[in-house]
Amino acid sequence: MRLVFAGTPAAAVPSLQRLHGLGFEIVAVITRPDAPLGRRRILTPSPVAEAAEKLGLRVVRAARLDAETTTLIATHRPDLGVIVAYGGLVRDPLLTVPRHGWINLHFSLLPAWRGAAPVQHSLIAGGCGVGASVFRLVSQLDAGDLYASQPHAPADHETAGDVVDALARSGASLLSDVVTSIRAGTAHTAPQVGEPTFAPKLTLDDARLDWTHPAPTILARFRGVTPEPGAWTTVDGVRLKIRALALDTADASDATALPAAPGSLTAPPPVVPGICATAPSAPLAPGEFALRNRRLVIGTATVPLVLLRVQPEGRIEMDASAWWRGLSVPTRRIVARSKTVGGC
Repeated sequence: MRLVFAGTPAAAVPSLQRLHGLGFEIVAVITRPDAPLGRRRILTPSPVAEAAEKLGLRVVRAARLDAETTTLIATHRPDLGVIVAYGGLVRDPLLTVPRHGWINLHFSLLPAWRGAAPVQHSLIAGGCGVGASVFRLVSQLDAGDLYASQPHAPADHETAGDVVDALARSGASLLSDVVTSIRAGTAHTAPQVGEPTFAPKLTLDDARLDWTHPAPTILARFRGVTPEPGAWTTVDGVRLKIRALALDTADASDATALPAAPGSLTAPPPVVPGICATAPSAPLAPGEFALRNRRLVIGTATVPLVLLRVQPEGRIEMDASAWWRGLSVPTRRIVARSKTVGGC
């Protein structure tokens, strides 16, 4: 079976490698053009381009699947088109060029999270719809009939980057099984069932953490926007990137002369935002910092969260408590202001 493969990021590489390893004839690999990376903005091939060239496959760099690209693909007479996170839409007449059409590996349990950022949105929403689906490509966005799907249960500590890596590996096996069944003539499809949800590409504003939300909601958003676009907040109007964040599991009895967690069974009166609490019984206001057992914690609408790693603007990533101790504000009266950027 002659395949044309379209993909761009590292998440598409395991699928390409597996199909090649199983002996399928990959007549062309379509990927996005080289892009500038790093501070020096050096033009760099996509991960799929690099992998394809190492395998000795023909690489076609295309910013979009236009008429010129369609003509080029048609000259290879593919039996099946396979797409994994290419970064562009396949439309008519390209949809009908391969004899068996196109199939797509998508990182969600369709019809949940159709769109460009399914893993990110599924984690922000609390982990619903996490998995991989292989479906027949149609003109409507991610709406084709399903060949196969496979759920994935992410661990509590896993970020979107971790989940994408895991789905890239398991999804490669799912995809190759479908391609094998299409070649054998045993493949079956079924319509997507249920009301679709959508997952547009996240913006930087979507990655801003809102400390007035409950701690689990904030953690879910942090996981969903890590590593990209990257969680952040502001401290005195200056952006602070949040690289690692966790629930505060320390017992309240372990804290000495430090704020108690808001939302406890016997919650004390609230404090005025912007004033660092010092009494053991005083809660942390949402967005308020305090050192607790040598860890930097921040208040939320419920229990505090622990800031583990941060990256101040213009500086390298560092331990959060070290960043806090290095601040030049002696009173430590700093509140990380935030705004609501949409709930889960």
